[in-house]
Amino acid sequence: MAEEKSYYMTEEGKQKLEQELEDLKTERRPEVVERIKVARSFGDLSENSEYDAAKDEQAFVESRISQLENMIRYAVIIENDEDNNEVVQLGKTVVFEELPDGDEEEYQIVGSAEADPFEGRISNDSPMAQSLLGKRVGDQAMVQTPGGEFEVKIKEVK
Repeated sequence: MAEEKSYYMTEEGKQKLEQELEDLKTERRPEVVERIKVARSFGDLSENSEYDAAKDEQAFVESRISQLENMIRYAVIIENDEDNNEVVQLGKTVVFEELPDGDEEEYQIVGSAEADPFEGRISNDSPMAQSLLGKRVGDQAMVQTPGGEFEVKIKEVK
């Protein structure tokens, strides 16, 4: 049997996934079942677009439920070491300065289940996080991105 993947996340991230799972099971799933029932009553299923759409949505909902259950089952909660604000670690927020232009950026490094770059949360599996993890305040690092490579200096870890 294949080894299951661990999903690193904060306690808050796990709670969000549990809430989404609960919503899918108690709200969306019954709604889709009702839509299928109504669409079936329209008659011939071979030319019934409402039925096809409802079955497609049911497949999506069931797939997402399965995915969330798996992520929650194999969740590893990130323990944030409040005392260590010198080393970039999973769960920490890192502030860095791009060299040589001096632009400052701030990202929290989280597990892939919680990643949202638009909210300043990057996955620990991302090339950027991989180049920052383990670095200390004052260290410089080469960051690989799809747009190219650039150098940064770690300003703060919180």
